[in-house]
Amino acid sequence: MRKTYKFRLYPTKQNIQKLLLTLDKCRFVYNYLLEQKSKTKMNRYELSTLLTKLKNEIPELKKVHSKPLQYENSRLNSNIIALNRMKKNGRKIGKLRFKGKNWFKTFTYSQHGFKIIRRNTIHDLLMLSKIGSIPMVMHRDIQGKIKQVTIKHEPTGKWFASIVAETNDEILPTKNKNVVGIDLGLDDYVYDSDGTHTKAPKIFNNSIEKIRKEQRRLSRKKLGSNNRIKQRIKVARIHEKINNQRDDFLHKLSTNYVNKYGFIAVEDLQISNMVKNPYLSRSIMDASWSKFIQMLEYKAESAGVQVMKVEPRYTTQKCSNCGNIVKKSLSQRTHKCECGLILPRDYNSAINILNIGLDKPEYTPVEIEPLCINHA
Repeated sequence: MRKTYKFRLYPTKQNIQKLLLTLDKCRFVYNYLLEQKSKTKMNRYELSTLLTKLKNEIPELKKVHSKPLQYENSRLNSNIIALNRMKKNGRKIGKLRFKGKNWFKTFTYSQHGFKIIRRNTIHDLLMLSKIGSIPMVMHRDIQGKIKQVTIKHEPTGKWFASIVAETNDEILPTKNKNVVGIDLGLDDYVYDSDGTHTKAPKIFNNSIEKIRKEQRRLSRKKLGSNNRIKQRIKVARIHEKINNQRDDFLHKLSTNYVNKYGFIAVEDLQISNMVKNPYLSRSIMDASWSKFIQMLEYKAESAGVQVMKVEPRYTTQKCSNCGNIVKKSLSQRTHKCECGLILPRDYNSAINILNIGLDKPEYTPVEIEPLCINHA
């Protein structure tokens, strides 16, 4: 099993120069390989051989460790595979674009070229070959063998290291028998089958006026000026704060459900279709339902909890008591059925989601009780 740990870096001026040089050369290699791929249709192994020749032709590339440069070949190949998969699924796709200077943020050391040195100070050290020792705050210990280190340069100017570690620990299914269905929404972020609901924080919508104000100031700054650079960073910091607040909310919420339940049923939402609604698209993007489900899945995997995605069709309209279809408009927030059941709309939906999840053949009970056989 693999886990990723994210730590903040505090590079010196000398470190920053080498980090930026590595970023720029990795971007150059990616664009070069993409150009050759477009012209000659070379495969991954042929491009790898071409990269070796390129390093001999351009000596400056030797200032960068070989692993980050080789990784760009893997990144290009992964991007092409992802585009082909999307095309097979009926999505309209374009071609891969060349990366501009401000659109290339990461480079990766895989297998070797890195080392972590723990010290009895605030800052530990991340050793990167041909870059040097970079102070790093390790707020938790890394479990397992380190396989990969990715360095990211944020628009705010901050640097982060994402460290991937692999463990051979066996994950046993949880003994928690509690089950729950979760309905995701815009007013109540989650409404579950136990009747618990959590209000949506609407973080982006609450900050929209501040963003507009600072964005207008940015638009008035002269292109290429230092004032424009400072203002761009100011705007980036607002977006960073919004993203951090949203992640904090989603992490706490997803952890709470993984700790409380052994089986979680959620909707398999088609977000790309939902954001086509011009009135709700901004709120849907702000909600980040996909990120929440992703957090649920990887945390559940580590805890031995089962997460199941179910088809959301008719979960809102169907009565969870009798099964009749009770049609409702989006503005109707209460479910009223002829059988006498009156529930909040999202509560009824959460119960249906749980029932569908429990009925699916993929569902495996957390603890199977022995069958009681009566002999006549």
